This record gives sequence, C-alpha cells and structure tokens, in this order.
Amino acid sequence: MINHKIIKIFDLIGDYYLIKNSPFKPAAYHRAARLIESLTVDLADVYQQGGIKALASLPGIGQSMAQKIEEFIKKGFVQELVDFQKDMPVDLAGLTAIEGVGPKMVKILYQQLGIKTVDDLKKAALAKKIRQLPGFGEKSEENILRGIKFLQQGQGRFILGFILPFVRQIAQRLRDLPEVERLEIAGSVRRRRETIGDIDLLAISDQPLKVMDYFCSMPEVEEVYGRGQTKSSVRLDIGIDVDLRVIKKKSFGAAWQYFTGSKDHNIKLRKLAIEKGLKINEYGVFQRGKNGQEDKWVAGKQEKEIYQAVGLPWIPPEIRLNRGEIEAAMVEQLPQIVEYDEVLGDLHSHTDWSDGSETIEEMAWAAIKLGRQYLAITDHSSGLSIAHGLDKKRILKQIKEIDKVNQKIKQKGYNFRLLKGVELNILPDGRVDLPDDVLAKLDVVLAAIHHHFKMPKEEMTERICRAMENPNIDIIAHPTGRLIQEREGYQLDFEKIFKKARETGTILEINATPNRLDLKDEHIRQAVKFGVK
Repeated sequence: MINHKIIKIFDLIGDYYLIKNSPFKPAAYHRAARLIESLTVDLADVYQQGGIKALASLPGIGQSMAQKIEEFIKKGFVQELVDFQKDMPVDLAGLTAIEGVGPKMVKILYQQLGIKTVDDLKKAALAKKIRQLPGFGEKSEENILRGIKFLQQGQGRFILGFILPFVRQIAQRLRDLPEVERLEIAGSVRRRRETIGDIDLLAISDQPLKVMDYFCSMPEVEEVYGRGQTKSSVRLDIGIDVDLRVIKKKSFGAAWQYFTGSKDHNIKLRKLAIEKGLKINEYGVFQRGKNGQEDKWVAGKQEKEIYQAVGLPWIPPEIRLNRGEIEAAMVEQLPQIVEYDEVLGDLHSHTDWSDGSETIEEMAWAAIKLGRQYLAITDHSSGLSIAHGLDKKRILKQIKEIDKVNQKIKQKGYNFRLLKGVELNILPDGRVDLPDDVLAKLDVVLAAIHHHFKMPKEEMTERICRAMENPNIDIIAHPTGRLIQEREGYQLDFEKIFKKARETGTILEINATPNRLDLKDEHIRQAVKFGVK
C-alpha cells in the first residue's frame, strides 16, 4: 500500500511551499494528503486499474496531484520533493513533529545554526544557542527541549488508527493463501492500544514453510530478521516489525490468548490457574501432575476454553489490562463492549463550510451509507479563523442549508436526520465566540480549546469549568487537547472538571480521531466513577 508514502511526500512538499511563502500550494498539498488519509483503496491499485485518469477522478486529487502520484509509482520518487531537499537538506518531517516547531522555524534554524536533524536541534538547545536567535528566547528553548523529549518517548511506536489498515490488509492476504487454515491478529493491535510497537500474527497451517516463504517475500517487507517453520520475523517498509507464528490447531486458542496479552493480565490469569491446580501457557491449560507425574493437557483449542478452565467467562481483549477485569469476570460484571454496528450517530463533524472537505449533503449520504441514524454538523466557529470558522451570519445560512438537505433525505424515505450544531472556541477567560441567541437555535453545541494551550493548571481548569457553566454548551470536545505523539494534553485538575461536568450535565467527548483518543481510557474510567455523561 503506497498511500502512506504519498501522504508523507505531499505533506513535505506542502511544508516546503510554506517555507517559500507560496500563497496557495501549501494548502493544496496538505489538503490532498488529508484526503488520501481517508481513502480505503490503495492508490497503486487505482492506477493499475484505470491509470492517471482514475487517480484524477478521486475526490480532491485532480490532474496535478495525480501526475505526482503517477511519477512516484513509476520512478519511486517525486522530483519536486527531491529538488526541495537538495536546496534545503533537512529532516523536515522529524523536526516539524516537535510541538511548536513549524516549517518556517526549521528554515530559520537551518539558515542561522545549520540545524538539519532533531539531534542537531537538541544539541543546539542544550548548548543554549537557540535563545540567542532573534525572536527566540529561553522559554522557546525550554519548550523545544520539552517537545523533543515528548517526541522521543513515542519513537518506534505507531498510532493504532494508522497501522490498523496495514495489519488488516496483510492478515487478509495471508488468510487468502490456500495453505492457511486460520489466521488471527494478536498482541497490542488486537487489544486496540492507542500506540503499537509491533504486530503479532498467528496461523494454522499444515504447510508452514510455504506460508513463511510468502510472508517473508511480501512487497512491504524491507528486512527479514528470521525465517523458520514455526516463526518468522520481518520489518515492513513503514518501519514496524511483524512476527508470524504457525501454531498447532490443538494449541491455537491458548496461543492466541497468550500472545494477545497483556502481560499483567496473563500473569494474573496464571496465578488464578495455580490456585486451581492448573498451569496455563501458550500451549494450553494443563492439570498439574502429582507425585512426579506429567502435567495433563486439558484445554487450549479455543480461546474461551482458557478462561472457562479457571471459572471465568471470555474476557474481551480490549480490557485485558489487569485493571479489575478478572475480578469483574468472577462476579459476572464485565462491562459491555460497544461494537461498531451499535453506533447510531456522530455528534462531531466538519464540512467544507470550515475545515472539512465534503459538503453537508455529501456528509449526510456518507453517514446513511454507514447505517447511521443522525449526524451533527458542527463546523468551527469564527474564533478559529485558520479553519475558516463560521460567524453568526454564516451559521444562520448553514441552518437553512441543513433544513434543505434534511427535507431532501426525508423525501427519499430515509430514517435519518442532520442535526444543526457548531464547535465553539473557548477563549482564555472561558467565554465562547458566538452569542447565546445563535446557540439557542442549534440542536447540539460543542466547545473546545484551540489556542493558549500552555495556561497554568488552575487557570486552564477554570477556563473549561466556566465554559461548562454556559447552559447552551452541551459537549466539551477533545477535553484534554492531547495529540498522540505530537502534543501533551493541558494541565488540568480532573476532579474539578468531572465534578463540574456532573453538576452542569455537560457531556465530555470521547473523540475517536486516531491521533486524539480524547478522553483517553484512564480518564474515561475516572469520569464514569464521577457520574459524568
């Protein structure tokens, strides 16, 4: 799948045009990159089936971008990016991944201090050279060092939403092999952790060498670490390692449970087994032998058998964390996992009225196709000018447009409704950027922080609490403001936030954008304990 490579290339070209102060090209390339992120098809497959014409027909791509994609498919590079990198040979992607470091800052750092890499920047900051530059200072230097530390903490890990399509694609290709009887995803991908360090796959096959040969020769494989009959390990060209194990059918359930983890969950499960005179490992469940007798295999073919052996119901992999799930299972109080097909609607969406890419009607039909019953249109408000936010006049105009689309959908007989909404900007003092008389006309009102992220803990907490006191605000969007591997969340007093949310009946969003996941899991558990919606 070449999409991730094209996304990186377009983002870099857009950033280089930002450095050159080009008025339109940065936005065009960045927009194309975001559109490609949303595609469910491989650009290489699109090109193979329909050539450049098929590429150009993709939403938001067009002839110019299609030519760049074709160039990469044919040559393995895009000359425009190569030329930019010759003129300014810096690790632009790595440097701009640091919070607060943008393309134009990279240009200054390169021209003034010869900084090309993150390591160069770290050395310069530690040597206190950054603060000597015009427009910088001691605080800028401290923020850069803090950003580098945060970035390096996440090195070698991949955001789940980014890596999952690759895992599914590889898994399906292996499943399609005639030699593979069964193949499953294990590890942290199966547990749906927010970042992934490596990928674990398990298979059943009576011809393991053929399976391993295919696995090690896949086009995405950059390096083969080891190739064997029961286990092979490779590195993909996106930089992540994959292990494939071929397991005997008798032990597959035990192996799937064992290699899914988590480690802490499995340790707790094994202790429970010991108390019952059993032993659990990746080969199965064994009755411990007495008086020197061998252990007796008693279960392991199906994963649920592992839990049944110790008197537990099957525990969903997403909650196998040793955070009370085994105790909950003992008393039959496991939480109900929300399945994708149970999602009825979405209360946070953006259209081309602000920083989205589709029209209101296109968003509606996409939601209907997904089986949704409702969708709230919540474009940014005017305070976020960079996102072309809506002022009072445009909000009122959008309300009329939503009414028109709803009428069209109703006439076609669909049980679906667009809700009128907005995503407000919470100002530093807790006020919002649209008047109450406009907000009262809307079905759902979100409010979020989009600037002044570094306020002290008490001030930031008060800022959000004051916003929640506004009776027109229904939801606080992405409440902590974190961006996984990019930006830490705000400093907040969560107890005060949760108490205020409960008091005012304000909903705290669980934003499932892959690089947000905000609120994150631990905060969700705390919020539920406080009685927050």
